[in-house]
Amino acid sequence: MANSLDDVIDGALRVLDARGMEFFSMRRVAAELDVQPSALYHHVENKQTLLTLMAARIVGPVTIDEDLVAVSHRLRDAMLGIRDGAEVVATATAFRLGTSELEAELAKYSSPDIARTLLIYVIGHTQATQLHSQASTLGLIPHDPDLDESFVRGLAIILDR
Repeated sequence: MANSLDDVIDGALRVLDARGMEFFSMRRVAAELDVQPSALYHHVENKQTLLTLMAARIVGPVTIDEDLVAVSHRLRDAMLGIRDGAEVVATATAFRLGTSELEAELAKYSSPDIARTLLIYVIGHTQATQLHSQASTLGLIPHDPDLDESFVRGLAIILDR
């Protein structure tokens, strides 16, 4: 049975969650789906396109509304829900691949500058949190109990609350 685009994205997210971004590759996604790597290119043009679709899947369910603090927490939770989820979203954002819709939605409830700043902050803090969590889990560094509160303080600074 042939895989659909949704199957490819699901398989890619499983590989990401199991191996992390460092060991994420099109070959591993193909192996996860039990197909040749060339079969993936019937659905996606390249790895960057797949990362964009993965980022959209990670943050897609997040409801964007006027409560930007709650929206920021929902975005953070969505990215924290999958290993290296923030790195995938950061990659798509840095290359301006697909995340502009998210930024535009945030701007409806603020301004373009606040929306971009908020999005970059949420992604960056979440990425740092994920990296810190992985390193502390491996015993490389002590756990930082202030990560959640520092996120809240940063939101207050950005949103002037």
